[in-house]
This record gives sequence, C-alpha cells and structure tokens, in this order.
Amino acid sequence: MSEYDIIIVGSGAAGLTAAIALADHCRVLVLAKGELTGGSTAWAQGGIAAVLDAGDTFENHIEDTMVAGAGLNRRETVEFVVENAPHAIERLIEMGVPFNKEAEALHLTREGGHSHRRIVHVDDATGWAVQAALLKTAEAHANITLLPGQACIDLITGRHEERYSGSGRVWGVYALDESTGTVHAHVGRATILASGGAGRVYQFSTAPRGATGDGIAMAWRAGARVSNMEMMQFHPTCLYNLEVKNFLITEAVRGEGGILKHPVTGHRYMPDYDERAELAPRDVVARANDDQIKRSGLDFVHLDISHKDPDFVAGHFPNIYEKLLTLGIDMTKQPIPVVPAQHYTCGGILIDLAGRTDLPGLYAAGECTESGLHGANRLASNSLLECFVFGEAAAKDIIARWDQLDAPPPIRPWDESRVTDSDEEVVIKQNWTEIRRFMWNYVGIVRTTKRLERAQHRIKMMTGEIEDYYGHFRVTTDLIELRNLLQCADLIVKSALHRKESRGLHYTLDYPALLPEAVDTVLVP
Repeated sequence: MSEYDIIIVGSGAAGLTAAIALADHCRVLVLAKGELTGGSTAWAQGGIAAVLDAGDTFENHIEDTMVAGAGLNRRETVEFVVENAPHAIERLIEMGVPFNKEAEALHLTREGGHSHRRIVHVDDATGWAVQAALLKTAEAHANITLLPGQACIDLITGRHEERYSGSGRVWGVYALDESTGTVHAHVGRATILASGGAGRVYQFSTAPRGATGDGIAMAWRAGARVSNMEMMQFHPTCLYNLEVKNFLITEAVRGEGGILKHPVTGHRYMPDYDERAELAPRDVVARANDDQIKRSGLDFVHLDISHKDPDFVAGHFPNIYEKLLTLGIDMTKQPIPVVPAQHYTCGGILIDLAGRTDLPGLYAAGECTESGLHGANRLASNSLLECFVFGEAAAKDIIARWDQLDAPPPIRPWDESRVTDSDEEVVIKQNWTEIRRFMWNYVGIVRTTKRLERAQHRIKMMTGEIEDYYGHFRVTTDLIELRNLLQCADLIVKSALHRKESRGLHYTLDYPALLPEAVDTVLVP
C-alpha cells in the first residue's frame, strides 16, 4: 500500500493542472494507464477558447456555448468557466506553452459556433504543446510523483476499510501495475478522477486507445450519479482504414471544395440533406454520412477533392496528403474513404463548481465529468479549457477544506486468493469487438427505440458473462477496460432510452421534436 495526501487518476490536462496547483501544499500521486502522454490532451489539434480580443466579451462566449449546448448547459457553470479562461491561458504561458503570436499579441483563430476570434493555439498541435509544458512543470516539483503503467480497477471506499463502513467515503484506488501484474492500494485524504472519456465504447472513435470510461464506471460502481451519457459527439470524417485508427480528415477539406459521394454510384448526396451541402454543421453532415452507410450497407463513403488543382490540394493539406500517400491514397487523384467517428463524451460524473462529486473525498475534472459546461453539444475548444478551470477548482477546494479531510484508516489489501490466470483471453477480445460494433450500429449518430432496446438486450446478456469471468480470473488491463466499457455502454443506452426528444447530439427517429424544457438525464446508482 502506498499513502500520499492526494491521489489523481489521469495525467492529461485536468489531472496535471490539479497536481501542479496542489503540490506546494501536499504530496500528490498521479497515476496513468500506459504512458504519461497517452490521454486525449496530446491529441487535441484545435486550441483553447478564451475572451482575449478587444471586440469580444464574456457574454458573447457564454452565449455561443449555450447555443451550441441546445439549452442543456447550466448557466452558472458556463459563466464560471468563461470568466476563468483568461487566467488559465496566463498560467499556461507562464509554464512555457509557445502559443502562436502575431505582432507580439496572441494569434486568435475562429472555429465553428464561435461568434469571434478567441482560440489560442500552437499551430494545429496545441494539445502536444500543453501536455509537454504541464509534464515538464510536474516533473520538476518534488511533491509530485508520476506513476505510469497503472490500470485503476476500483475506488477504495468505506467498504474496503479494515473496520467496514457504509459511509461511501473515498480513500483512493486499487490499481494494477501493468509491468508486474500485481495490484496495489494507493490511498490519500482526497482522490481526483481525471481519467478522460468513453470514446472507445464505439467501433470508430478519434479517442486514444485508453479512453474506456474507467473513471465514469468506477465512480458509478462506488455510488456517484452520472448525467447526460447519451450526449456523444461525432466527427463526420475520419479516415476509414483498418491499419490506421483515429486519423481525422479535417473539416477544412470540405471548406475548400471537397464533396461527399456514394462510393458505388458516385452520387453527391449532401444537397439532398441540407441546402448548405458539405458546409452544413458537423452533426448534420455526420447524420447524412451515417444514413448513407446504413441505408446501403456500406463500410464508408467517399470524400473527394481530386477535381481541384493538385498543387492547391497538396499545398493546403500537406500533412493529410503525405499521410494518405503512405497508405496508397493520392487525394489529388482519388477520393478518400471516410466514416463518422465518436469524438467527445459530453456526459459523465456529476460535479459541482468545485469539482466535487456525490461521494465524500472524491473530486473529478475534465472529459470524465458532466459539469454543466457542454450541455447537449460541446462548443469547439471548450474542452481543454474545462480541464484547466476544473483541475484548478478541485485543487483550491481541497486546500480550503484540508482540516476537514481525515487521514486514511487501515485499508484491506486487494484479495486475489480465489482467482487463477485466465486461459480464455479470446472471451475478452470477442466481447470487446461485439460491444463496439453493436454500440456503433444501434446507439450511434441516429437512434431508434428498437435499436436501443436491441443494444440493451445484448448488454444484459454480456453483463453476466463478464462478471463471471471477472470473478474467476486475475485482472489484466484488457479485462479492467472491458468491464468499464460494458458499464459505460449500459449507462449510455439507459440515458438514451430515457430521453424522449431529439436535442443536440441525441437524435432519435422516434422522437424527432424538441421538448419545451431542457432537462438533464441524471442516473442514480
């Protein structure tokens, strides 16, 4: 057993921001599954939204966020995050993030849904620069211990105290050391979940391999509420290639004249769905692509910009052009096979403005949470911002309440006296593939009650099988992830069945209209 003051699960923007803010006051342990840079932060191509331009106002940013969220956002959260954004950018500049500049001022770009230029960025790889700066700062602090290769299994609560307690108080986590195969208890006065989203529950996702909803599933099993899990954001054009996962084809390809075609008939179909054709909003294009694929039983659709001048195409999209050439696709001469892909988890663990969950001693920040910022659809470049603001808010609250946070009691070690090594790894692979496929087909971009019920039926059947397997065999990272994926799939389906309207990212053919009042879907364990 290792004992620290604070345990943080996740080494992305939210987890490291919290760790750095706490480190002058207490000893912090940061646990990461796989590599320290393996989370979604490093993948963030866009930037960070903040009101920094003379003509822009907090009110504008708040209004843009509320409009994108289809009325489901909590206004006090949106105000809190937007007003704290300039401070978050200042802190990152202090840590050495080399944001693009123009004549000494920060260069601001504009993205879909924003009424003003307010996105600070580092070329098209902001996430990498932010991750690097945060890691460098964290590694330099004597009070921060960074531990990669730790797959967290479950939260340690009152149930795991040597003298059993039903308090629900969280004391840390049990984690599998991926290098040794042993399970350790890591305990502290408070625990922060910053474990990212649940994107890998879908067959096609832009999320990294480790985005299996671990924190959401652990918090739910420990007794915390989750909210709005039906709100999954999809990107319309991800490269379809069985060897290369998560390669996005930027929306700018459509902006510069790329057209979407049926791969068999060659028909340009976007004008059939929307008068803005390929320039319609993300969710409209994603739904159209999804409809074409499902209706014709296709694996992908075609995105074609080969009618444009070859030098123009290669000059405008050098990275995509080079990458596709290595896969045998010349985008100046042939179409690109694309599919929509899951992109962001807008729902998650319910938190307040201090990052507190329902469980004493447990905080959460970032994509694993539902803070009220995103509502029914996330506005571009608000996601990294949420990580910084709530990572710092959780740290501040912990410092303010330090005297009320007791030292952990004696905790029971992990018990594996009744399990053996598995000789049936194929069960994990089969179930993993099956979950991701039925979630894609039945709980994807366009939903129906019948499809959702089919998914629910599959989940019920698999739950018994996976629980039985979990009870008999030693844990591995794959098994931990499979258990969490199934738990998140169940929460998504339950939430989607509960919402009897189409709002934001939740689109169902059975209830196409919008209800007069926007109400959160809150699930209680």
